[in-house]
Amino acid sequence: MSDDIHIRIDGCAGRITLNRPQALNAVTYKMCLEIDAALDTWAEDDRVTLLVIDAVGERAFSAGGDIQEMYDTGSAGDFAYGRKFWADEYRMNAKLFRFPKPVVTFLQGFTMGGGVGVGCHGSHRIVCESSQIAMPECGIGLVPDVGGTLLLARAPGRLGEYLGVTAARMGPGDAIHAEFADYFVPEAGWEALKAELVETGDWEAVDRAAQDAPESPLKDAQPVLDRLFSGETLRDVVSDLAASDAPEAREAEALMARNSPLAMACAVELVHRARGADDIAISLRNEYRFTARSMEHGDFIEGIRAAIIDKDRAPKWRHDGPLAVAAVDVANMLRPLGVDEWKP
Repeated sequence: MSDDIHIRIDGCAGRITLNRPQALNAVTYKMCLEIDAALDTWAEDDRVTLLVIDAVGERAFSAGGDIQEMYDTGSAGDFAYGRKFWADEYRMNAKLFRFPKPVVTFLQGFTMGGGVGVGCHGSHRIVCESSQIAMPECGIGLVPDVGGTLLLARAPGRLGEYLGVTAARMGPGDAIHAEFADYFVPEAGWEALKAELVETGDWEAVDRAAQDAPESPLKDAQPVLDRLFSGETLRDVVSDLAASDAPEAREAEALMARNSPLAMACAVELVHRARGADDIAISLRNEYRFTARSMEHGDFIEGIRAAIIDKDRAPKWRHDGPLAVAAVDVANMLRPLGVDEWKP
């Protein structure tokens, strides 16, 4: 086992602790494989009553996936590594979603992207005062993935479309309202709760420790956002935003201006497909159709360059804006992959 993750049985609990605080606990390919192997083992292990997943450090549960090697290989024209990473990561995400025992996750600080795939598919998802949850993938030329389109589809009303294309961050109250989290427990009580879970295996301890959720600005804004993001396509959403004089429309436009038009258009379609199917495997399969093509035919390499490598925050996207994305562009990114289709 690597030093980046600590996997063990502790009392009644299978425990997974992310241990890369210097990298905001970004999830590496090796970490994905180690989590996957533990899930296979613990599903049938009678010693394990429940899972506890947490992370070292105050700043983040996990700010995403480790994409440096994806960029290095992809920018050299080698797309195989990225496709393998995503395929195996998504299998781990599906196993977490379907795990037959309670999964308790402690989500301090940033939980974003790949971190959502580890932290937000559990049965008992705990946030605290510092929690900030988001799906920011459109900003780097990807779509919300790791099963995120299903989480977005299950959010109330049209919040899924809004969160997916704006990458807006959710505080603890918003995360609970949007159904990315379940419980608010002040961080000062976390260690005592973990100790009780380990000792007793009683997942109802989470219910007893939970307090009332903080206010949710997202809940207050939802009636307006539902109207603004009810369109069938990104083009519809952009038109509705332009026609509105609501301050929420201007805020959404400002957030969307930073993101890949192609990724946003595909994200809207993927959330709609996920809502129709409500199946983790179908959502992951559809996400993989995009991510498998994202380096060669999408904006991923340019998005990473602008955000992480050169840090100029000036990506040159393939499309000049949302209205430049044609329906055929979305269809081409999301069409079946044939023999390369993702499988659980």
